Parts: sequence; structure tokens; C-alpha cells
Amino acid sequence: MDVGLLMSYSGGFAEAARRLGDFEAAGVDSVLLPEAYTFDAVSQLGYLAARTERMRIASGILNAYSRTPALLAMTAAGLDFVSDGRFELGLGASGPQVVEGFHGLPYTSPLTRIREVIEICRTVWRREPLRHEGRHFQLPLTAERGGTGRAGRPLRLINHPVRPGIPVVLAALGARSVELAAELCEGWQPTLYLPEAAKEVFGPSLAAGQARRAQWLPPLRIVPDTKVLISEDAAELAAGRERVREYIALYVGGMGARGGNFYHALVARYGFEESAALIEDLYQTGRKAEAAAAVPAGLVDQVALVGPPGLVAERVAAHRESGVTGLNASPIADTHDRRVADMELLKRLAG
Repeated sequence: MDVGLLMSYSGGFAEAARRLGDFEAAGVDSVLLPEAYTFDAVSQLGYLAARTERMRIASGILNAYSRTPALLAMTAAGLDFVSDGRFELGLGASGPQVVEGFHGLPYTSPLTRIREVIEICRTVWRREPLRHEGRHFQLPLTAERGGTGRAGRPLRLINHPVRPGIPVVLAALGARSVELAAELCEGWQPTLYLPEAAKEVFGPSLAAGQARRAQWLPPLRIVPDTKVLISEDAAELAAGRERVREYIALYVGGMGARGGNFYHALVARYGFEESAALIEDLYQTGRKAEAAAAVPAGLVDQVALVGPPGLVAERVAAHRESGVTGLNASPIADTHDRRVADMELLKRLAG
């Protein structure tokens, strides 16, 4: 399995970028940079391309609303160019909190939009004249759809991309979005991934999507996000598990309104319905510490790679057995040297 480094978007980027070479030397295969309502990821990914030689660089993720499909295609082609063919387009729907709250755009029909975005990107990368007649996008834009009707004509990308096809990895959790990833994309990136429940929760969607998958696409890569801390020290592991609890509580309790939180719905599908409801109630009323304490120990231990080397090796094996082909890990040790060591050991365990 490949091992990717999931960088933080909330601070410390300059220092992390300077030290990225240590992770590359340790054998880490890729680096992913999220984008929420932070500094844009694109400019920083260009900087990371210049700081690395071998690692793949990936957006983890860019949302499908705030940039036009053609701009997403141009951006991906540009990042692939400056990295000598090492870029992967991590794409996702995000959610109404970000799309409507920060970008001021209606969060409508995310699956149809993502399908059209991917189709348009691939047309651009092949340097074909850009024509698209879809529900969300019509290219060129006609007068009937709000254009001026004057000069719109099918254009092709001026530059020749490094590759005519850039890998697309879709971040997805819901049944229909996972199905879309399995049908259209080179990779699928889940989070809060519980390998023992994967077959029951995700299996039908993956099978349905795979049944419609084009023969020219490579086998689907499955690359979940996770947290990693490998230690024999009981106090250090307890602190690490607390960090994971806080992370889970944030996503299950705070990422979306009641009834519209994808992470809450996923944890409930895993069988933690009562815990998910309690976490949400506590978090939504400002009791964040209590929400973190309400995260079940079993959930922490199953979705994170926190423990002694033997236990982490068992969890890596469980991920592999469930069909995972790579791990995107956030190391949570206190020091840089420990984080590098944990990623190096994880790479060895992943094989």
C-alpha cells in the first residue's frame, strides 16, 4: 500500500513545507493538502511541487463549486506541469456550510455537478475542443442559457499537458457518491474509514459503480484518511487517542446542520447511532469536551492507527484485507522527528 502525508491546513505550513523532504526521504509516497475556507491550496501545492522531487502532490480536496470546471482542469494541468507529472486532482462536493456559507453558491445536485466537472476536465486535458451540454454547464454558453451569443466557440487548451489524463480522486462517503467514485474516478478517498464495516457499508455502492466503470480506467484505488501514532508509551497513546476523539467529535458533531452531516450519518451506519446523536447534541450546544469524551473507544481504535507497533500492524492488515490500496495519514506525535519516524514505520508496515 502507498502511504501519503495529509498536511494540516490550519497553520504551520511554511515550517511543514521546509521539512517535507524528511518525509520524502523516509519513503512517503505523496503529500495531500486540504482546502476548506483557508488559504487556497493551489498556490501552496505549487510551492510543494518545487520542494519535492519524487512525491506525488494532491489536492485533498478542491470542491466542485467554487471554480469553474475549465478552471479546475487548467489548474490541475498547471500543477501537473510544475511537478513533472506528479499531481493528482482530489475533488469533492464539500457541503452547504462551505459552498453556501463561504462561497455564496447554491449547494444543488452535487453528484450531477461532479460528473460534469470530471467529464469537462478530461476533455480539456485531451486538448479537444471544449463542447459540453449538461444540466449545470453548457460550453460554449449559448444565448438561450444566458450568454451574449456573440463570440462563444469551442476552445481547446493552448498548452500541451504533461499527461492527457490526470488522476482524479473523489472524496466521498454517501452511498451514491461512493458509487460515482467507483464508476468514474481513479481513486476514492473516504474518511473515518472503519475496515471491518467497509464491506457492509460501502460494498454495494462500490460494486454498482464498478459495474459501469469504463475499461480504460485503471483499478480503483481506495485511499482513506487516518491518524497515526505508533508508541509503547501509555501516556503518549492516551494523549493521542484524545486527539482522535476531538477530531471525530468535530466532524460527527460540528460539520453540518442536524440531519445534513455526512460524517454523523456514516458513524451511525457503522452502528454507533446513539453515540453519534449524543456527540452531536453535546457539540451543537457548545460542550465540545463532553462531545469528545462521548466518542466510543471502539470507534477511535478502529478508524485510527494509534497504538504499539504490533497493534498498528494489525490495523494496517485489516485495512488491506478490506480492499484499501493506500493510506493518507496525519501523524500526531508531538515532535517532527517522531512524526517522520511514525510515517517511515507505517510505510514499512504497509509494504
